[in-house]
Amino acid sequence: MKRICFIIILCCLCVVTVMAQRADYSKMSSMVRRATMEQKDTRRLAPSRNHRSASICAFVKITQDADQVLQENHCLKLAQFGNIYIASIPMSRLASLSMNKNVARIEAGERCTALMDTTHIINRTNLVHKGYYLPQAYTGKGVIMGVQDIGFDLTHPNFYDAKMENYRIKRFWDQLSPDSIYSDLYVGADYTTKDEILTYAHSRDGLKQGHGTHTLGIAAGSGYDTPFRGVAFESDICLVSNTVESDKEFIDSVDYYKYTSATDALGFKYILDYAEQEGKPCVVSYSEGSHQDFYGDDQLMYEVLDSLIGPGRIIVASAGNEGHMKTYFHKSPDEVSQGTFLNRYEKTFYFMVVADGPMDLRFVSYASKTRTDTLIIPSQRILEAPDSILRDTVDLLNQKHYFAFGAYPDCFDDSRMVYEVAIKTTERFGYAGYYLSAEIVGEGVDADFYAVSGSIQGKPSFNPDLTEGEYSHCIYSPGSAPAVICAGATAYRTGLNNYKGDYMASNWGENGVVARYSSIGPTVDGRIKPDVLANGTNVVSSYSSFYREEHPDEDSWDIAYSNYNDRRYPWRSDLGTSMSTPVVAGTIALWLEACPNLTPDDVRDVFAKTCIRHDPSLEYPNNTYGWGEIDAHRGLLYLLGLDGIQEITKEQPQRVQIAMRDQRIDFTFAEPLQEPVAVSVFTTAGTKVLQLSLPQGSTQSTADISSLPAGVYAVQLHSRQPGITGSVLIRK
Repeated sequence: MKRICFIIILCCLCVVTVMAQRADYSKMSSMVRRATMEQKDTRRLAPSRNHRSASICAFVKITQDADQVLQENHCLKLAQFGNIYIASIPMSRLASLSMNKNVARIEAGERCTALMDTTHIINRTNLVHKGYYLPQAYTGKGVIMGVQDIGFDLTHPNFYDAKMENYRIKRFWDQLSPDSIYSDLYVGADYTTKDEILTYAHSRDGLKQGHGTHTLGIAAGSGYDTPFRGVAFESDICLVSNTVESDKEFIDSVDYYKYTSATDALGFKYILDYAEQEGKPCVVSYSEGSHQDFYGDDQLMYEVLDSLIGPGRIIVASAGNEGHMKTYFHKSPDEVSQGTFLNRYEKTFYFMVVADGPMDLRFVSYASKTRTDTLIIPSQRILEAPDSILRDTVDLLNQKHYFAFGAYPDCFDDSRMVYEVAIKTTERFGYAGYYLSAEIVGEGVDADFYAVSGSIQGKPSFNPDLTEGEYSHCIYSPGSAPAVICAGATAYRTGLNNYKGDYMASNWGENGVVARYSSIGPTVDGRIKPDVLANGTNVVSSYSSFYREEHPDEDSWDIAYSNYNDRRYPWRSDLGTSMSTPVVAGTIALWLEACPNLTPDDVRDVFAKTCIRHDPSLEYPNNTYGWGEIDAHRGLLYLLGLDGIQEITKEQPQRVQIAMRDQRIDFTFAEPLQEPVAVSVFTTAGTKVLQLSLPQGSTQSTADISSLPAGVYAVQLHSRQPGITGSVLIRK
C-alpha cells in the first residue's frame, strides 16, 4: 500500500537540504521523490558497484518538446497518452528531468496489494456461494477477457473450452519473467502461442501466489468437470502477471523502481492493444489496489486510464476490503476536539489529518483509567520544521514512542493542509493493556481523520468522550478513478462442507446484502464509489496446482479436485472484492457480446436501470451499494430492448434449468409440475414466435424450435407454482 513506507519517505526527505544537485520536488509524486533522494544518498555514501544502472517506470506530463526532453535525459519512451508519457527514467536523471520547464509532473505509485485477504477476514474459514443464474444467451464469445493479477496456473483445465479442444489463453505477459533478454517489453516477457504458454506453465510467482488463477476462473473459467463455471466462459483470455508488494523477493534491487503503478498501466495497455489488434471488445478485471492519497500520486494514472477506456474498452477494479473497519471521522468547526483510539495488531500505525486551519494533535497513552500520559503537537510546529518534516522520540508511561510528522497542501483543495503521522512503539496498538488515543483539537477548525494502516475504535472505559469512527472513505485506487468501474461485494451463503466433509461456518452477510468487508465510499475527493456490487463472498473457483504443491497443508479451503494430464488441480473457496470484481467484469463481457461498443458510462446506465436494490429505503447511487447489485439477465433485457415487452418478466426462474441443445430447448424442473406451465418465445424485436404448454407432472420437457432462424430469443415461463415464473435468454 502506498503509505506503508511513510517513515522511510520522511527519513529520506530529511536529507534534501544537504544534497548538491537541485531537484523540483513539487513536481514529483511521493514515490518519485523517495527514489530521487535515495539515488542521491546512495551515490554520496556508497557508489554503486552494479554495472546496470537503475531506472524507474513513471508517468511524465510534458507540455512541449517532449521527444527532446526525454532524449536529453536518456529516457526510454514506453507509451504516450496525449501529453502524458510512460517512460523508463534513469534514476540519475530524475532531478534534472524535474528541473526542465516543460515537465509538469513526474508520477509513480507503489505496487498494489492483492485484494483477497482471506485469512485476515475470515480467520481461515471459507465457504462456497452458489452464484448467479446467468443468462444462457451470451457466454463471452467474441470478447476478450483481460485479467491483470498475480499467481497464474496456466495449465489449469479451467482455461480450455468445455470440450477441452480450444485453449483460450491467447496472450500472457509475465512482468517478472526471467526471459527478458529475448523480449521487446519493458520488463519480463510475453508468450503468444499455446505451446509457449503451456510450456511456461505458471507465472514466476506461481509457487508463492494463486490469486490470479482464482479470479480468472470466476471471470472466464469453463468449469471443466465441476459446476464451478465462470461468467464469460467462452471468451478469449489475455493475461498480465504484474507485481504486488509480496512479490519483492523476485525483483533485483537495481530493478526495484521498474515495477510501479506506471508499469501496471502498461499492463492495461497490453491487454487493450491485443483486443484492438483482434478487432474485439474487451473488459479487464483488476483485483488489486492501494490506498488513495492527498499527494495527487494518482492524478496522471487517472488521466491515462481515462484515455485507455472507451467504446468496447472497459476496466473493472476492486473497491477494497476495509468496510468492516472504522477508519474515518470528521471534526466540525463548532467542536473543540474529536478523537478516538488507535487499533492495530502491529507496532506501527499510520494516519492522515486534513484540516483547513491551525490545530493540535493530542496523544494520550493509557495503562488504566487513572494512569495516562500526554503528548501535544501543534500543527504549526510541523509546518515550521525543515521541509515540514518533524521527528520526535517520546516516553509515554515509560514506553518509547517514535513519531514522524509530515505536512503538505491537499492536492484537491490547496486551502487545506494534510498532516501525515507515523507512530512506532514497542507494543501493539489496543492490545496487551496498551492503548493510545489520537485527537484533533482546535475550535473553528474543520478536519478529517483517515486511518491508513489499522483501524480506530472507542474505548469508553478509558475515555467515553473519544468514541469517533465511521465505516467509510476506504475505497482503493484505481477503483477510485472516475473512468474505472469500481466493484464492491455482496454476501449470500454462510456454510459449506469442504472436500474432506468438514463443515465451516462464517457470516459476512446473507441474502445479497453488502458484505461487511466491502469498502465504502466516498472517495477522498467526495465522489460516490463503488459503482456496483456483485457476490464476492465464499466463491468457488480454480486454484493453482503449483501453489498447492508448495503449500499442501492449506487444503482445508479446497472444495474439490480435478485430474488432468496426470496433475491434480484444486477448486477453492475465497472471499473479497477480489472475487466480486471478476463477476462484474465477466457480466460486462456478456453485455459486450450483445453490444460491443458499450462505454463505461453506458455500463453505468445499465446499472442505474437494472441493478437489484436490496435496501429500498436508500437513495441510489450511494457509497455503500453504488447503483446496487449487478443483474446480468436484467442488463441484457435492457440492452436488447426486451424490458419493454409487458409479457416478459425481469426475474429468472429459480426452480427450473433451461438449456439450448441442438434444435430444442430443454427444461429440467426441481420438482414435478403441479399444473401445466405456459411457455412463450419472443424475438429480440418483441414478436412472439412460439407458444406451448408443458404438461402437469413432468420434471423434464422439450420445446422444438428447429423452424426458427438462428438468433437470440427470450423464453418466458408462467406458473402459479413457486420458482417457475421468469424469463431467460437463449441463443440458437
